[in-house]
Amino acid sequence: MDQPTKKTLTGEAPQQHDWLSLIPILAGFYWLTSGDGSWGWLLCSFLPGSLLLASGVSLLLWPGEPKITFYMALGAVLGVLLALPAMLAAFWPALTGLIVSGVAFVIAGRIALKYAPLTDGAPRPPAETKVYAKAALDEALIGYFVAMAKIPSGDKAAIMCDEAHRLEEVLTDEGWLADPASFHRTPTAPEDARLQAARWYQQPFQWLSFSSAFVPHAQLPGSTVWAGHQRNRDCHARVLRHATPGQPWLLCIHGYRMGLDFMDFRLFTPDFLHHKMGLNLVMPLLPLHGRRKLGRLSGDYFLDGDLLDLLYAETQALWDLRRTIAWIRAQEPDARIGVLGYSLGGYNTALLAAYEPGLEFAVAGIPVADFASTLWALVPPPHRNYFTAQGLDLTLYEKLLTVVSPLVCAPKLAPEKLHIFAGSADRVVPPEQPLKLSRHWQRPVAWYPGGHLTFRGEEAVRRTIAGAISDAGWNAAR
Repeated sequence: MDQPTKKTLTGEAPQQHDWLSLIPILAGFYWLTSGDGSWGWLLCSFLPGSLLLASGVSLLLWPGEPKITFYMALGAVLGVLLALPAMLAAFWPALTGLIVSGVAFVIAGRIALKYAPLTDGAPRPPAETKVYAKAALDEALIGYFVAMAKIPSGDKAAIMCDEAHRLEEVLTDEGWLADPASFHRTPTAPEDARLQAARWYQQPFQWLSFSSAFVPHAQLPGSTVWAGHQRNRDCHARVLRHATPGQPWLLCIHGYRMGLDFMDFRLFTPDFLHHKMGLNLVMPLLPLHGRRKLGRLSGDYFLDGDLLDLLYAETQALWDLRRTIAWIRAQEPDARIGVLGYSLGGYNTALLAAYEPGLEFAVAGIPVADFASTLWALVPPPHRNYFTAQGLDLTLYEKLLTVVSPLVCAPKLAPEKLHIFAGSADRVVPPEQPLKLSRHWQRPVAWYPGGHLTFRGEEAVRRTIAGAISDAGWNAAR
């Protein structure tokens, strides 16, 4: 895969020390040394104080290390949140802690963008406080993801490396690396589909459930373990359907660690998409998310844990999404179907566009395009060094994920039916990711001056989604 040319964001000559680090250092020191010394104060101040002080000192000594700002932003967010209960122990110190945490939060975003590479083809993020804050929110999210990751260690790490080499042998011997499309089977419509009435606040909908029927190739290492995940064997989707027949269907694919009602209904707003635009909505749960979760949190083991689980998760995600579309077409053979996905959902939108014929459009929002490089950069150096010594390096990981990459097979939609939007200050999915998909699709990216978590309400986002619907001629269906 070709790599975009990069240059520094500011063009400034590098400095030995970044004196902006003094702000989080002082904020962390304040949290750890102020207050009334009670247990209530200590419980609220320890985490934000420790993270801010440690990340500030780290930035002073090693400016430019990307993970520093993850924890700086996370510490600042915790400082803002924990300042509220801390006020019960010591009001004025807690209020001051809230203020200094807010300042450190903005500084974390500013520093992150300062050291971020600027990718050719993407606009420079505006040098504005609100943009710094949006970038900091993304940094805190990555810090949370990294802190919660379950990276194989000890014997599990050795087993994963051995399975990676066996997986390479199988993929090569079966010809799946040479022809990734042959790795995927075409699902049929489920025969056991069932609908159950439900409601989210004032919004009625139906839960669609059916058996996934996904069976991983038996010769793949770990296939038996994956097939044994009971809660992941059933597909679930929320359905919002109009009484008037013939309305278009929009398949809405959520992001990583989502799949929960309060998240997904805010992400895919029924007021706009269902009521105003007149669309039938289907919101499927990706494998390991929501009702299908295996761990404590929605999405556990999809992008964290065993690096090879991603291959199974994405293979099943593609199968399940296509099976959901098959269910729609079983109800309405002439159904008009479009796809909209965000982040991980954007990745699956792009993957679906490469395999599912007959879609009327695909909108990939803030999409990851290459998970291998993205995840590899977040692996701790000791693990990365061990994996590399065992032969599982980035090159091999990219090779193994070829069969579930949206950058390998040509899309089955005409170029004018493909749409991408992304944020120039996105720290979760940096601009180089949507640009990779842009080059593969030969379609431009609609940029907005913001981050990953703050795309809602951006004009470029609304324009892209509305444009895809309008170009498909769906407005006439209202």
